[in-house]
Formats: sequence, C-alpha cells, structure tokens
Amino acid sequence: MSAYSYGMVGLGTMGCNLVLNMSDHGYSVAGYDKDATKTDALNKLGAGKQIMATTDVKAFVQSLEVPRVIMLLVPAGKIVDYVIADLKPFLSDHDIIIDCGNSHFTDTQIRIDTLVKENLHFMGLGVSGGETGARFGPSIMPGGDVEAYNRVAPMLQAIAAKVNGDACTAYMGNGSAGHYVKMVHNGIEYAIMQLISECYHLLKNYAGLSNDELHQVFDTWSKGKLQSFLMEITAAVFTQNDDAGNGLLIDKIADTAHQKGTGAWMSQDAMNIGYPIPAIDAAVSQRILSSMKAERVAAANTYQIENLQTLTGNKTDFINQLEDALHAGYIISYAQGLAMLQLASDTYKYNVNIATVASIWRGGCIIRAAMLEDITEAFTQQPGLKNLMLAASFQKYLSKEVYSLKGILKTAINQAIPTPALSACMHYYDSYFSAWLPANLIQAQRDFFGAHTYERNDKDGVFHTNWNQIIR
Repeated sequence: MSAYSYGMVGLGTMGCNLVLNMSDHGYSVAGYDKDATKTDALNKLGAGKQIMATTDVKAFVQSLEVPRVIMLLVPAGKIVDYVIADLKPFLSDHDIIIDCGNSHFTDTQIRIDTLVKENLHFMGLGVSGGETGARFGPSIMPGGDVEAYNRVAPMLQAIAAKVNGDACTAYMGNGSAGHYVKMVHNGIEYAIMQLISECYHLLKNYAGLSNDELHQVFDTWSKGKLQSFLMEITAAVFTQNDDAGNGLLIDKIADTAHQKGTGAWMSQDAMNIGYPIPAIDAAVSQRILSSMKAERVAAANTYQIENLQTLTGNKTDFINQLEDALHAGYIISYAQGLAMLQLASDTYKYNVNIATVASIWRGGCIIRAAMLEDITEAFTQQPGLKNLMLAASFQKYLSKEVYSLKGILKTAINQAIPTPALSACMHYYDSYFSAWLPANLIQAQRDFFGAHTYERNDKDGVFHTNWNQIIR
C-alpha cells in the first residue's frame, strides 16, 4: 500500500467530510471503520483522490507514514478507549492519536497521562461546524502536547474555516484544554439557542406573528447587531415546507428538545470550580423540562391562567425592544462562558488565551457571530479582563439594553411566558454589578443552624456565635 499522511477512524458523516476536506487541501488520508458500508462509501467518494478506506485495522495502521497521525471521530466514552486498544498493538513510539469527538475533558486528561507513559502522543481536539463545517471549514480547537500540535498545525490551519484570511484554529492550551474550550463553546450555544427560542415564544404567542412575519423578523435581525449563524438558520427554519405533509415544518416539530451532554457537563464543572453560569444552567434545565411533555400537558389541563393578553400596541416598537433584550442576552451569555473558561484555565493550568479563543470562533463554528470581532478586540486590548461586561465596547450596549430586557421580562411574567434564560441574564447582570448582596444573612443562617462560621466586614478572621435565640 501507499503511505498515507493521516488516518481517520470513524467514517460517519463528520469523519467522511473531514477526510474529503483534508484531501481537498492536498493531504493523503486512509480511513478505517468496522462498517463496510461506510468504507465502501468513502472509497467511492475518494475515487481518483489520495484516499482509501478499509475495515482492516492492521492494514489501516500499516498504510500510514511513520510516525503516524491518527484522528478519531467516534462517539465519546468507552468507545474511544476501545478504539485506542484496537490501534495500540500496531503503533510505534511518537505516534499521535487525536480525539476529534466531544469527549469529556476529564477522560481526555486521563488518556493523555496514560499514553505519554507509552511514548504515544494524545490530543483532544474540539471541532465545531456540523457536517458542512467538517466538509468546507470548521472551527478547530486543539489542545495538549505542544510537540504533537506543531506536527499537525499546518494541516489544521489548511482545513479550518477562514475569516479575513485567518484560520479559525489555534493552540488552545495544555492538557485537555481543547475539549474544555469545545465544552464551553457548546454551553454558550445552549444559552443562545434558548434565548432565541424565548424570543420566538414571545413573538408567536404574545405579539401574534405568523411564520412569515417571524421569518422577516429573524432575517432582519440576522443582518444587524444580532448577526450570527444561529440567527441565520432560525430565519431559514420559518420557510421550510413540510415534505411529509402540508404547511411549514416548524409547526409539525414536537416541543421537546434533547441534549448530548456537553451543556450539562459545563454546568457540572461550573459548580466544581465555583463560577456562576445561570443562563447556561437555565438552558440545560429548560431542555430537560421540555422533555417532560406528557407531564406538562397534564399539568396545563389543571391550571387555567386568567387575564392573559396579546399585544395591542405597536408591534415594531415591541420587536425593537426584544431585539435589544436579545442582544444583551447574547453579550451576557458570552460573558459567563468566557469568564468560566478563564477560571478553568487558571484552575487546570491550561494557559488558555481568551482573545485567541474568541478569534477562532469568528468562523466555522455554531456560535460564530459578528460580535466575536469585538470580543476578540476587547480581550486583546485587556488581556486581564475579568468579565466581558466590563469592556467599554460592551458597556455602551448593556447600559441601554438592560432596560429593554427588564421591560420584556415584565411582559413575559404578566403573560405567563417562561423566559428562564433571559431572566438568568438579567439577574446575573444585576448581581455582578451589585456592591452588596444579602449573603450576610445566609452566612448568619449557616452559622446559626450548623456552626459553619462566618466572616465579618469590619475585621479579618473567621467567627462563630452562640446565637441568642433557641428554636424548638
């Protein structure tokens, strides 16, 4: 067999498209999958190109240039370990294994630490952009061994999306930083999708907009300060006909959302390292709540809400107010995710550069948006910026838009329209900019019932009081 420069394990849609992308940029690629239908499909697509696919793992590994570079695009979890075990008998010192799936960062760190003892390099690499991104240019988030990264960097830069000539990939940091950054990307994605869906709810049920009007609103927003991939596809959703019936597809889709875990992982680690991400937490919780369809329907039949109204005022004014509120939500969601990422970088010694992260999210990925240019600039000018909301370029928006957000929340509450992510953004903003919060009472309560101690604001130290009231 000819020697191929790269190997790809897992030839589903993402793996197959990445192979074709790599081939387009002059790289020879061998593919491996246990499913012969997938290897046959790639061999047909790769006819005339420097591509081959096989179901024979030994032949696959032996077809690669040494030292080898093998990329994995398989489901996260134990399957990754099974694949590594299948490959190892045929590997040599200094070979590189790159996990391109959505693995949990702790699993990635264990694999890095284990394989380095066997003279093998292991990298966790986040890929965002879906099927189209994989084929024509995703955002790529590699982390781990610097030596291994330097060997594959030219290829990653070639196949990544480009913005103003810049490749949407860069070294993210030490250890499992690549998969951690991808997890944060997905958490922000959860929040923005939930924010958009809440605006849809208000526009549909309160403002009474038709699907055509909804398309017009989201399409207009996608050309302004809310310009983003998620806004663009939202506008397109409202024009999709139902191929299986009459009318538009959006009206036939069940109101139950699902998740693959990365949002929940981010919420869990936020608790572990101690950083608040309430908008992302709300988005995760709302997906879970949406899945309780039968229970929600039964509950709705027992509870009739009175005095609900529809919009009688100027629709344009309401839509403009909602646009400002959503823009504030975008900013605050990015602020939460990036602030958590900075703390995680310090905690796990990743050495992540936030400006670099924002810059590679400008193209290819799901959360790409116009405001990422300004986010990149803000963190470039202030590398030590604690929170995006403190940047002058974003304060000028938030100082005005939070009033629109508050107005929208008042309407939503009065009309019993749930807006947990918009509410979480508002409360995070108000809490962050509050010089005083009532946590002193919580400290007192904890010390009262459990002798957990408290701190004082007038002198240093840790204190306990024998409280003078007895509760029986």
